[in-house]
Amino acid sequence: MSVFGMIVKTQVLDEGLNRLGKWKVELVLVTAMILLAWLDSSQAGESLNFIIDQLIGLSPYLLVSIGLTAYAKATGADNLIARAFQGKETLMIFFAALMGGLSPFCSCGVIPLIAALLSMGVPLAPVMAFWLSSPLMDPSMFFLTAGTLGMKFALFKTFSAVAVGMLGGYGTYFLIRNGAFSNPLREGVGTGGCGGSVIRNPKQVVWKFWFEQERRTRFSANALDNLVFLGKWMAISFFLEILMLSYIPAETVGNLVGEGGWGSVMLASVVGIPAYLNGYAALPLVAGLMEQGMAPGAGMAFLLAGGVSSIPAAIAVWALARPQVFLAYLGFAFTGACLLGLSFGLLG
Repeated sequence: MSVFGMIVKTQVLDEGLNRLGKWKVELVLVTAMILLAWLDSSQAGESLNFIIDQLIGLSPYLLVSIGLTAYAKATGADNLIARAFQGKETLMIFFAALMGGLSPFCSCGVIPLIAALLSMGVPLAPVMAFWLSSPLMDPSMFFLTAGTLGMKFALFKTFSAVAVGMLGGYGTYFLIRNGAFSNPLREGVGTGGCGGSVIRNPKQVVWKFWFEQERRTRFSANALDNLVFLGKWMAISFFLEILMLSYIPAETVGNLVGEGGWGSVMLASVVGIPAYLNGYAALPLVAGLMEQGMAPGAGMAFLLAGGVSSIPAAIAVWALARPQVFLAYLGFAFTGACLLGLSFGLLG
């Protein structure tokens, strides 16, 4: 084979692998369904019906969440996050936690945004507040949580997102006042990414975006991307839920995390780290666990601890921040999850 032919073949192979990588979640789901059909054909049919029924039932919340997120992107409303990092530091912490709990930033935008903020000289305390609260709640997550676990759960999780952010922000502020975290970023970490430009170059919000072709295109593209993203993750999460309901004895879950005390809440917080897929996939998983006997407080702790300190998020934080900042991040997340999980359990 000529050198030219080898180059062309390599390029075609690389292109094929890249396309394959984009469909890895779908391939996992299809492969799992085929394997289940081979091992237990009746369960495979039941699982498929369950996934379809749940997606149909959740579709109103799904469409609302997609529309809100696309609207925020098309209008530039996500630029409002920049205003939370101006002013007195103690007030900045509060507003950063609030904006983090309400912001529509995608997961790929959070880490570059944090790097941009810190490299611009924004104090670590408000950045930590935003860093902790941002993965826990956004408009899409709120409506999907309400549809999956109920409005009470969604409202308390929103409050918890802000509370965890404030815990981390003011805790970091106290530590810095006592000489900690003089240089939070690792060497070589700079700005960039889909979130960084929002802080570096904030633009005016255009609420009536439909008058501009570029913004209409941005709305359509974001809505389609979110539909595909949420659809595939909700499908695989419902698949995990029905498998769990079918194969895990209810008494097992009830014995481990059913009492709602310190032990079950702390266990749920620890288990949430490896078991947490992403915020959307975790909702049906927790719903299934609660049907199996998991206490509501433990379910809340699972979502809070997993949302902040899941393995993918933890790896990203480790790559960006110095070890002492990373440990503080995990410590605030775990402490906040336990305290708020217990509090939610006491509310009944």
